[in-house]
Amino acid sequence: MDDEVFNLSLRKFLKMVGVSSQREIEQAVARALQEGGIQGNESFPATMTLEIAGLKLRTVFDGEIRLQ
Repeated sequence: MDDEVFNLSLRKFLKMVGVSSQREIEQAVARALQEGGIQGNESFPATMTLEIAGLKLRTVFDGEIRLQ
């Protein structure tokens, strides 16, 4: 295994997930605010699931997204 290649590809994947996830959440919040579905002071439980079938890895991360 080439540790440098592994580390770089892992960082690239995590950056893509982080940036893409943030953009999706921001768009969903903006849409919900515009449609009047939320007030803008809510908190939402959030779950992220990481799966890598080839490694038989499935990990769930729980957290909270607060708007205020």
